[in-house]
Amino acid sequence: MAHFHNVKHTTYYVELIMQQLTDTLMETNATVVRQSFSVKFAYDVYFTTHLFDGKNTLLKDFLHQHKSDTVKKIFFVVDEGVMNHHGYLDEQIRNYFSHETSIALVDEIMVVPGGEAAKNTESLLLKIVDAVDKYSIDRHSYIVAIGGGAVLDLVGYAAAISHRGIRHVRIPTTVLSQDDSAIGVKNGVNYKGKKNFLGTFAPPVAVFNDFYFLTTLTDAEWRSGISEAVKVALIKDAPFFAWLKENATVLAARNMEAMKYLVQRSAALHMEHIASGDPFEMGSSRPLDFGHWSAHKLEQLSGFTVKHGEAVALGIALDSAYSFVSGRLSEDDAKSIVDVLLDLGFSISHPLMEIKDESSPVIKGLEEFREHLGGKLTIMLLSAIGQGEEVHELDIALLQKASAWLGTI
Repeated sequence: MAHFHNVKHTTYYVELIMQQLTDTLMETNATVVRQSFSVKFAYDVYFTTHLFDGKNTLLKDFLHQHKSDTVKKIFFVVDEGVMNHHGYLDEQIRNYFSHETSIALVDEIMVVPGGEAAKNTESLLLKIVDAVDKYSIDRHSYIVAIGGGAVLDLVGYAAAISHRGIRHVRIPTTVLSQDDSAIGVKNGVNYKGKKNFLGTFAPPVAVFNDFYFLTTLTDAEWRSGISEAVKVALIKDAPFFAWLKENATVLAARNMEAMKYLVQRSAALHMEHIASGDPFEMGSSRPLDFGHWSAHKLEQLSGFTVKHGEAVALGIALDSAYSFVSGRLSEDDAKSIVDVLLDLGFSISHPLMEIKDESSPVIKGLEEFREHLGGKLTIMLLSAIGQGEEVHELDIALLQKASAWLGTI
């Protein structure tokens, strides 16, 4: 088992706004009282195998660390696909907590559909919130989500808005959620056809990555999450990208030891970024969304038949090509990135991603990305492998050229 510790110091301050207010108030002969405070967040990400085996006390040990004068309730929400592939999971969870006296397992283990559809269905969100009410789950209790990133997003959002925040434990079951989404602080659901339109920044109390869950993934699901590792390597860690290039074939062949390293290294890089910068995205910069502006739009345009990781791979290819045709990245480096994606089994082109003119459907993703960021577009491009560069506009003619260049490979 590997163990990472992540501490986030999130400082809330409004210096610029308050200065503007002060200037205004001076003109109107008014006064102002300023408030400034800091909030410390800390949670651990654990890596293990067979989390609910009776001999594995990792989860119990964590729960016992949080002392309480009352019996703590724990409520599980499980991805339907995970439950179908691990038919014994319900029984395992019940047996795991059968002899506990300080932790009361809620009798219902709720099963919800997985995949992006989970985030498109308002009734699922309300079903979880209703369960919080039905079982009197309070802020000292736990809501545990087991599943892929979409289910974790859904359950995390329900936990964050119920009682203004219930302790949330994530147990991700896909490569994508283990190496990226589950270890962050974002939760959300889709609304009005827009990805993550409703959401919160609410850190979990812990994340437990159980590598055994990865063994039942389809080849497409296994591959899908690797794109987020490629992304973070390209903007932050050239040696990690070199490792990915060297190990692309064995990763595609489902080598578990290679995957364990990928998950832990990618998770660590994502955590380091979140802790060191702007975890609640109070500014406009979102470096970890490299390749995502078009990926999010492609998911929507395809009716979410294109998996998030597959869409991200296509977005990485397009933005790497744009980095090349705009003079930021060498053609050799751009070709190297595309070759790695191909070796991993990804497609680098899709009819909905082709950019022929300003009316190309995916172009609308730029404006939606701008809106999601609060009005100022910020796109991460590459100036070198392992080094990102922010820009605030993309040239449509160059996007056409980038799209055409990908078509020649």
